[in-house]
Amino acid sequence: MGWIAGVDGCKAGWIAAFADLAGREPPVFRVFPSWSDLLSGQRALELIAVDMPIGLPDRIAGSGRGPEQAVRALLGDRQSSVFSIPSRSAVHAADYAEACRLALASSEPPRMVSKQGFHLFPRIREIDALLRAEPDWRARIFEMHPELAFRTMRGAPLVQPKKIKGVVNPAGMAERRALLLAAGLPEAIVHAKPPRGAAADDALDALAALVVARHIAAGRGKPFPDPPGRDSHGLPIAIWTFSDRSLVQDPAMTDKPVPRSMIEAAADRIAGHARTTPVMRLGTGAFGSRADVSLKLECLQHAGSFKTRGAFNNLLSLDVPAAGVAAASGGNHGAAVAYAAGKRGVKATIFVPEISPAAKIEAIRRFGAEVRIGGAQYDDAQAACDKFVAETGALKIHPFSAKETIAGQGTLGREWQSQERDLDTVLVAVGGGGLISGIAAWFAGTSVKVVGVEPEGSRSLQAAFEAKGPVTVTVASVAADSLGARNVGQLVYDVCKDTVDHVVLVPDTAITEAQALLWRDFRLAVEPGGAAALGALIAGSYKPQPGERLGVLVCGANVDLAKLIEITA
Repeated sequence: MGWIAGVDGCKAGWIAAFADLAGREPPVFRVFPSWSDLLSGQRALELIAVDMPIGLPDRIAGSGRGPEQAVRALLGDRQSSVFSIPSRSAVHAADYAEACRLALASSEPPRMVSKQGFHLFPRIREIDALLRAEPDWRARIFEMHPELAFRTMRGAPLVQPKKIKGVVNPAGMAERRALLLAAGLPEAIVHAKPPRGAAADDALDALAALVVARHIAAGRGKPFPDPPGRDSHGLPIAIWTFSDRSLVQDPAMTDKPVPRSMIEAAADRIAGHARTTPVMRLGTGAFGSRADVSLKLECLQHAGSFKTRGAFNNLLSLDVPAAGVAAASGGNHGAAVAYAAGKRGVKATIFVPEISPAAKIEAIRRFGAEVRIGGAQYDDAQAACDKFVAETGALKIHPFSAKETIAGQGTLGREWQSQERDLDTVLVAVGGGGLISGIAAWFAGTSVKVVGVEPEGSRSLQAAFEAKGPVTVTVASVAADSLGARNVGQLVYDVCKDTVDHVVLVPDTAITEAQALLWRDFRLAVEPGGAAALGALIAGSYKPQPGERLGVLVCGANVDLAKLIEITA
């Protein structure tokens, strides 16, 4: 394995962001006065993606080359960033007036040359000359466009421009840095000061090119048009990006299954779709404990649970086929997917086990999804869902074993930290583990201790910790409809083994006691799984230190009201 590079033009010539495909060395920036200097450097390059047009037709039909016309529609308000590159003869003109004359004569309808485009012509000619002189490079140098790359990373057009009237726009730069971090580039290179002769926006564009280069090297490149065309000199004409099904993260670019940067990108993506839920501060001695306690009321989220975060992140990250989306769920995940799909105008088919409460099934139907009973337990519903996906091509949205889901749930941890900046510990209920994975991934490396809470009769994460890998457990709990996964799976285990402090077990009696208390004292109607974390505090399963700043997550409100009345009677 060798080196790859993302390249952009800059004041001093060319800025290149290099990456070692084997991962032995971190990415680095270098500036070169010419392409010959870049290619003759110390690093033997296998592949280059460059923000500069390659391949010049003899005539132009329409608003520029075919690739430019193909990608403009994808960029929303940013489509003006794609310049209309004229014919070969115009690009090789000696002065601006001659370039305009030749462009008018070789385009239909006749088009002149912009002053901004004319300033690119020397750089275009440099690459054109190289590829005509050295044909071996034609299969290793790929044209890309940064705004298309960033659009692919985000799954939607960007919100902010890099510059406004020629002045750097900090919000636009921050938006692009967050996307580069979410793609897995190290913070050190994303926030690095650019080398002398290059501007900060040049550096970000080179990094966007590097992301595209890595995807092309891994076989995930996507050209516009597909297949690429050729000009009269045999040079390829295509703008390259990558398949956005590989979003949100390129696993080869980070050693963390779900890095913080991926959660940052998810928070940006779902902003305006998920609610910011409140924190209730109760102070020291609440519930008879020695801790300074607060409750994070995620039970007030759309569709009644945190699952809405992960559902929206999936739908906004991935391509949705004509068959729509499908999910298996004990109820909350299904309701969240149904809600998010309804808001996005997408068909949803939800598979639920027979143990799902009627209230949750009713919520799924109310949000517009088709409900199918998929067997006695959750795993049976998942098997039925998998069969449906294989037959129809629907997009499966997994409730916990998917990075898009975990990153979406991790936005809860990010939000919680912004509301409670001096937490010592958080108690989080565990079912399949998607929620605690996301929260623990966010708090990883901070002083906040993440403690999992599982029912005594449903302990898949604790069992995985004991076995040093995922194992299947039997499930029998009052909270089985939401905390009843029999196996957390490898991804959840990989995230949690290094980020979750430990897991405590809570008896069903404490869970129902917590439900009753939340209704009696706060008028919060909470399901068993949503009350489990508080149950651990009430039962003494978790014993805080005096004065410990303890956050308790109340995470689900899809409760059967008849059963709640029975509990509180």
